[in-house]
Amino acid sequence: MINKLNIRQITEEREEGLSPHAARSKLTRGRMKPEEPCPIRTAFQRDRDRIIHCKAFRRLKHKTQVFIAPLGDHYVTRLTHTLEVSQIARTIARALNLNEDLTEAIALGHDLGHTPFGHVGEDVLDELYPKGFRHNEQSLRVVDLLEREGHGLNLTWEVRDGILNHSKTRLETLEQDWGKVATLEGEVCKIADVVAYINHDIGDAVRAGIITDGELPLSAIEVLGLTHSQRINTMVSDIIECSWAATGLTKTQERPSIGMSPEVLTATDTLRKFLFERVYDIRSVQKESERAREVVRQLYGYFGEHEDEMPPEYRLERNDTERGVVDYIAGMTDQYALRKAEALSPVRGK
Repeated sequence: MINKLNIRQITEEREEGLSPHAARSKLTRGRMKPEEPCPIRTAFQRDRDRIIHCKAFRRLKHKTQVFIAPLGDHYVTRLTHTLEVSQIARTIARALNLNEDLTEAIALGHDLGHTPFGHVGEDVLDELYPKGFRHNEQSLRVVDLLEREGHGLNLTWEVRDGILNHSKTRLETLEQDWGKVATLEGEVCKIADVVAYINHDIGDAVRAGIITDGELPLSAIEVLGLTHSQRINTMVSDIIECSWAATGLTKTQERPSIGMSPEVLTATDTLRKFLFERVYDIRSVQKESERAREVVRQLYGYFGEHEDEMPPEYRLERNDTERGVVDYIAGMTDQYALRKAEALSPVRGK
């Protein structure tokens, strides 16, 4: 009979063959609450499984990426975006001989705190809540506190760091400083997020008739490719080549970084700016986005006055009702938020 204890140990020993710059599960900085190790799974594998099985992960299938409550079956949701980020990140991590399990866990958890209605919902909560709102900070709050009826998932420090630091502010260019992640695996997830959303948002915008493939900036297409798969392949291949020092096969005195070549980075940034100008900024002023803003404001106002109507896990902050309201709204799916607002409309009208 196989000794179960050896399964995890064998995997941990296998990790010794990873790049010297890779994170190793047995050297994790640990969890906020100590736990006995799993006899089969490493610490990072265990985190991945906890994320996949949590309620916030399931709700991602009904949360918008860009298009709010779209009628078509093929528009990207937060769940399909998350899976694409995970696939791209694992491909890069495997090629660079980094810890694929840590990479996958970070990627799967990075958007758990996203609001309904995409960045429109995030912007409204940031305006309403005095302490501000950022989805990456909310994602960490989900795994630390809100899941499991207020007990949290108790993830490792490395996964929590990757989730918190994955996000890029709406900078003018991708060349600007994105901030630091403690692990190279976290850096991989950060750049994989960009590769995923730029390419699938182009596909959604074409599907919606907002743009056509022929309108994409020629300077970017000549570098990256005309089709979805060509662009992703170019970006991923370039990231691997430019980040080769992460494998440890190239001797370097400094910590290596994960990045793109200047040519590919400029082309990627050109596509990103094009999306802001032709898709994101236009979508933000359309009718459904205005309705989404109205819904979030309505819910925020109502539950601020009726805290007792929220589920128990959102009433943990005894001295900060607004914090609980933000947690509750941020956890809602698009359709749930719309239904809640519709149900409250007669109440508000009295």
